[in-house]
Amino acid sequence: MNDEDRYLATLYQRFPVNIAKGKGTRVWDNAGKEYIDCMGGYGVALVGHCNDRVVNALKRQAEILITAHMSTYNDTRLKFMEKIASVAPPSLNKIFFANSGAESVEAALKFARKYSGRHGVIAMNGAYHGKTFGALSVTYSEKYRKSFMPLLDGVKFVPYSDPSMLEEVIDDTIGSVILEPIQGETGIIVPPDDLLPNIREICNRRNLVLIFDEIQSGLGRTGKMWAGQNWNTTPDIMCLAKGVAGGIPMGLVLAKQGIMDAMRVGEHSSTFGGSPIACAAGTATMEALIDDKLVDNAAKMGLHFKEGLNRLKEKHRIIRQVRGIGMMLGVELRFDVKDILFDGIRRGLLVLYSGRSILRLLPPLVMDEMTVSRVIDILDVILADEEKRRNVS
Repeated sequence: MNDEDRYLATLYQRFPVNIAKGKGTRVWDNAGKEYIDCMGGYGVALVGHCNDRVVNALKRQAEILITAHMSTYNDTRLKFMEKIASVAPPSLNKIFFANSGAESVEAALKFARKYSGRHGVIAMNGAYHGKTFGALSVTYSEKYRKSFMPLLDGVKFVPYSDPSMLEEVIDDTIGSVILEPIQGETGIIVPPDDLLPNIREICNRRNLVLIFDEIQSGLGRTGKMWAGQNWNTTPDIMCLAKGVAGGIPMGLVLAKQGIMDAMRVGEHSSTFGGSPIACAAGTATMEALIDDKLVDNAAKMGLHFKEGLNRLKEKHRIIRQVRGIGMMLGVELRFDVKDILFDGIRRGLLVLYSGRSILRLLPPLVMDEMTVSRVIDILDVILADEEKRRNVS
């Protein structure tokens, strides 16, 4: 048992690696062993570990001002808002600051309820939006929900790929629809090309608030700034977090002005939201994404990565399917992935899972072609060993 486990609540699946240092696409353990990081802190290391822009911005800001409550004004905060507004969909021109993805979802659900005047929400089968009570209410998996019932009432789940069933369950109680443009926790599920436009049309016609959870898929990960852009679809509310501040906790809700204007002073707030130090890191992150062309790199390297994974699929019968866009990729296997994850650690590769049989890759967007090729080579060896162990030929 690691000494951390003497103190830490037993709420996390833990891996036998003690991360001590990180830079770019690499991390090192406390014994100095190097790993290629395709886990990326569950997608948080978006612009790479210890990105120079982020580190320098944090150093400068920490010497000036660390905290300033939202009841006061702050130029660092303003600079970040101007930067995020410059790349946000033009209609989503109002911002709320939170500290995490789940907090962003909680706020979005409140804003949508206040604006619509209706408490009902439609969410998707397979959805994951977080584990606080509101976010958990629109998260699909029974393993997360069962012990904490009853949750928010009025939530209806429908199949992710069938907008006709969504329309069938709309009644006078329904005020909003929430979905991930690409489902992350469920295994990198990419929607059919007509799904998001059809849901957008239904929400327009039935006067429903459409919420996109872009916490995992947004900020360039799919090779476009927002995953919804892959289908030319803009929501009414968008939730952001994970890598938005280069590794410093931050959550955001971007929404149409009419929706935000429905809220009154004091109806929602966050003590730490919009802190100068998080905003300084956020501005540096936006500069990395835009000025260093990391969104374009995600598109290019994601294509190279997916081609490599598809070559592995042709070679290894253990692979059932490869899916994803940009640097948000999933590899569905025919067996449990646990041994592959641990073999990856032994060979210097960190990879995530989605459920029992899916490898999930959320690497930093700074990854280059040589590193992608190295990951493919390591996976090739791991998969060959797994097939030999299972007598798959």
